[in-house]
Amino acid sequence: MQRRTFNTLLTAVSLALSVAAPAAYAAWPEGKTISIVVPYAPGGTADALARLIGQHLGPKLGTSVVVVNKAGASGVIGAQAVAQATPDGFTVLYDATPFSINPHLQKLPFDADKDLIPVTQVGVTPMLMTVPKASPSATAAELIKAGKAAPGKLTFASGGQGTVQYMAPELMNQSAGVSMLHIPYKSGGLAITGTIAAEVDMGFFNLPAISGHVKSGLVRALAISSAQRNPLFPDVPTVAEVIGKPYESYEWNGVFLPHGTPADIVKRLNTALREVLATPEIKAKFDSLGSRIVASSPEDFRKYLTAESGRWAATVKAAGIKKE
Repeated sequence: MQRRTFNTLLTAVSLALSVAAPAAYAAWPEGKTISIVVPYAPGGTADALARLIGQHLGPKLGTSVVVVNKAGASGVIGAQAVAQATPDGFTVLYDATPFSINPHLQKLPFDADKDLIPVTQVGVTPMLMTVPKASPSATAAELIKAGKAAPGKLTFASGGQGTVQYMAPELMNQSAGVSMLHIPYKSGGLAITGTIAAEVDMGFFNLPAISGHVKSGLVRALAISSAQRNPLFPDVPTVAEVIGKPYESYEWNGVFLPHGTPADIVKRLNTALREVLATPEIKAKFDSLGSRIVASSPEDFRKYLTAESGRWAATVKAAGIKKE
């Protein structure tokens, strides 16, 4: 009799637990603010888009959303903070291309593949190959020809080693058979300033950051890094057109959650984000920046990250860059 009573009690407890766990997750995100961690300084493209998306995401989920900037080490500090956060869906990472580059340049305090769950790729933003307004190169073909004639003489700017501003021109140089000298600045903004001041011969910068300077005549755009020409700069050829080989590089943005976050939370956040990205206001903003919305599934985002990691690993290896 006691054994039967014990078994009955055990079954009841197990049933209660099986019901209680999903119910607890179903309450997400009630009663708590969601923090979107942007691992870069305020004012950049990733920060601006994260804030725009956050404004719409909060009402969509019935809660409040705040954006927290945790800049440093090309995004590593902020990404580490999310990787080590409680996996309850209330701490979200909004990262960009350095996420795929950093593991090949430095030893990370976390495992980017294992410690973070891809939720959705938000979008991609192409970059413009730009030169100072007084540059002797009128076209990208002329610039590449000058680079081949004097290996190591021409210079290009970037915001630092882990940035796509560094990797995109390095990838182009390798594809075109050119050797240019990398000049790192402390930030992407300073790299743009250096290019405007003709401290360097060239730089790759994303459209939201550089378009105004191109339109005002402070720099000239010679090529764009996307596979197709961009409606905002229809007369600017793609890098692929110039070098006669396939070429694409972007600043992508994407959302991640800490490893261990329940699958239903990942799914619900993905659904909410994709609904937000489908709104006319968000689409209009992306179009005005020259960016393209992706709004992928977690599975497709993971595949994209694998391809990106492979691309930058090969680029780093070919350049002979040693991991720090």
